[in-house]
Amino acid sequence: MAESYLPVKIAVIGGSGLYNLEGLEVVAEVNPETPWGKPSDAIVIARTSAGQHVAFLARHGRGHYLTPSEVPGRANIAALKSLGVEIIIAFSAVGSLREELKPRDFVLPSQIIDRTKGIRPSTFFEDGIVAHAMFADPFSAVLEDEIWKQREVIEGGDFHRQKTLVCMEGPQFSTRAESHMYRAWGGDLINMSALPEAKLAREAEIAYQMICMSTDYDCWKEHEEAVTVEAVVANLKANSNNAQRLLAAILPGLQNLIESGRATEGLKGSMRFACMTVPEKRNKEVVQKLEYILPGYYTV
Repeated sequence: MAESYLPVKIAVIGGSGLYNLEGLEVVAEVNPETPWGKPSDAIVIARTSAGQHVAFLARHGRGHYLTPSEVPGRANIAALKSLGVEIIIAFSAVGSLREELKPRDFVLPSQIIDRTKGIRPSTFFEDGIVAHAMFADPFSAVLEDEIWKQREVIEGGDFHRQKTLVCMEGPQFSTRAESHMYRAWGGDLINMSALPEAKLAREAEIAYQMICMSTDYDCWKEHEEAVTVEAVVANLKANSNNAQRLLAAILPGLQNLIESGRATEGLKGSMRFACMTVPEKRNKEVVQKLEYILPGYYTV
């Protein structure tokens, strides 16, 4: 692509309640055909008043027509990588598993417990080529620190960090027994979309941090009514305003991280030597697909 706005180094993935970027000038919409298909929706390229370009992708599609399990995670991450993206800020509605994490609070998770059921493709490496990505720390500590600096912009709720997120399959909410189990495991939050998104971003060498927006107490608080869609939607609307405010505040700092090289420090090049499959055994078709996100890594 020769468009003047490329490369776009920062991307925002919007979850439930965040479907667009407000206050930014839209300069283009692109819908790349990746080797893993098309992304959830057209990617909007917007420009800030400072001339900074940002890509926005609605995780569930505009109009929210994709279930968490139907989101084409590989196509989403590959499409963003093809634009030059080095940082992904992913917003997500979550349920709270802790009293202190109130509805309408914002949370930066640092760990994930995977409770998806293996029906979501979670790697770019398959069908004759095997690679192992380090995933001990699934989110970017550098991005977390940068976002945390702007915590005061949140209105009507508190901001928390260093929490553990449970990612479940959905689309149904948890049973009470499951909710209590997750609490016993040390889970603080629960959502349906952190995975495989975070895993795929790691394989694509993109720095990734999720910003969680609490909408409810899941169903573990038995003296309260079980979570309803109506209650969730009301909190989604309140959270959306804070999300837009927070995003505007963090963009300059994210740009500084890119320019200094700190955003992808330790990530760039990390997958080059992660492949376990010897060259003569590598599936050539898969190697060609991987050229889309990691050019030159596995060709012989």
